[in-house]
Amino acid sequence: MTEQDARRQAAARALSSPLRMRILRFCLYEARSNREIAAQFDLNPGTSLHHVRTLVETGFLAAEEGRPGRRGTVEIPYRATGLSWNAEFEGQGSLLIRTFLEEIEPLDLDRMIMVRSGFRLTEARLEELRSRIVDIVLEYQRSPDPDGEAHSLFLALHPEQPPAVDDSQEPGSR
Repeated sequence: MTEQDARRQAAARALSSPLRMRILRFCLYEARSNREIAAQFDLNPGTSLHHVRTLVETGFLAAEEGRPGRRGTVEIPYRATGLSWNAEFEGQGSLLIRTFLEEIEPLDLDRMIMVRSGFRLTEARLEELRSRIVDIVLEYQRSPDPDGEAHSLFLALHPEQPPAVDDSQEPGSR
């Protein structure tokens, strides 16, 4: 196995956990200490530190300069590097769905903005839609409001599958 393969495999393992994906989101715009991460996700600090170290070792989190902590200690804040945005690995779709479901579990679903729609598009218009969606998401992601409230977006564009038709049955016999 080459060094590049080993790095790719370690990155895929690091990102294979919905909890780690949520930690990255939590540390996206503000550096957070292990204590803050543990409190946010109701974890034992040792468990949290294991996840933090895994993300640091693979470059998905970066340690910042230490700051005063509780009782005169120095705590290390960590910030997401953004490397996970372009990471591709097997099982990514399932991971993103599981992470999304964990994130929204405690929320009031009636207060969420949800849209489900269907489209009938040529390949060219489908590519235009994909491109426009990516552009608008990146526009807002690249220019966060420092005093803004954190929000998340989950979007899945997928082909619709027609219902299976069983030709062996007589019409109306289902």
